[in-house]
Amino acid sequence: MALQQTLVIHEALDSPNANGAVVQELFAPYAEAGVTVKLTTVHNAPPENTANTSDFITIVVPGTAGKRAGGKAPTLGVIGRNGAIGARPELVGLVSDADGPIGCLAVALKLAQMKARGDHLAGDVIVTTHLSTNVSMQPHDPVPFMGMPVSSDTMNHHQVLPEMDAILSIDASKGNSIIKHRGFAISPTAMQGYILRVSPDLVATMESTTGCPAVTFPISQQDITPYHNGLYHFNSIMQPHVATRAPVVAWRSRHNQSCPAAPRRPITKSTSRRPCASAWKSASALAPASASSSTRRSGRRSARCIRTWRCSRPPARAELPAPRGADQPAAASLAACVACGGDSVPCRRFHSSKPPARAQVFW
Repeated sequence: MALQQTLVIHEALDSPNANGAVVQELFAPYAEAGVTVKLTTVHNAPPENTANTSDFITIVVPGTAGKRAGGKAPTLGVIGRNGAIGARPELVGLVSDADGPIGCLAVALKLAQMKARGDHLAGDVIVTTHLSTNVSMQPHDPVPFMGMPVSSDTMNHHQVLPEMDAILSIDASKGNSIIKHRGFAISPTAMQGYILRVSPDLVATMESTTGCPAVTFPISQQDITPYHNGLYHFNSIMQPHVATRAPVVAWRSRHNQSCPAAPRRPITKSTSRRPCASAWKSASALAPASASSSTRRSGRRSARCIRTWRCSRPPARAELPAPRGADQPAAASLAACVACGGDSVPCRRFHSSKPPARAQVFW
């Protein structure tokens, strides 16, 4: 569990002065365990203010049989995709795009602590992301998107490394309405221009760690094309696929989104009795035209019973007895049972035997 590490990273980045040096200082105690932190500072590209800079961070947690030690164990890449962690001065504090850096740096911190305590992975884990605190926002529906301090190609150049044998791309997804889910979800695997099935191993891992059914989200062919080609993209979460032949899986985070309350219709005599009226019309339609007025009134009273129950107990499905020839009471009984299932007193009058179980009512 990496909750503590997530909180530590969150507090470290929740500042207008957050940069790569802050992350280097945070990981300095784990240098003796072999954890390395590389920092590259670049100037923002137009239309952003070129006087501002962004820090690209690469953290390597070596494995016991990793490639950097001469081994053959595969290398996992964890990329924290984002536009920026802040939109100052327009917005104060962290923005939702910070989920990518926070998630991947929390993974790196947890793995570094595990390695320092003696728990080693077989393969290397390379964590990359960038930090930028002063980026403008772009119009987007349903909410504005964070801009990008540099091009997507520049990001891939610093974040997607050749030695990565598989890539997990972490990003927020609050700027769209594709999926409504609190927590995280995974995408199908994308590799060399193909969208493959959702990995069964990742599904099993997700269900094991969360204790809940796995949640996935769809991606389209457009999402794995270059970001600035004019096509619609879910967001930039799948852009590492453009720069590698390794399989890429997106890990997107999202909090609960408050759904706007549906407009409530004023409670009037006509609207409050709408279900009962539907049941009454059904009963009247099934009852023969020659049925007595008391029979039709029994259907109406049965409908009122339904309104009293307010559908709190779903009735059990049952087969209703067929009318017995010209036996008028039995036909009326059938009509009443459709509305109340044989539980009302008027309905019982027309039953020559034990009333049937409550019938399913549809409206």
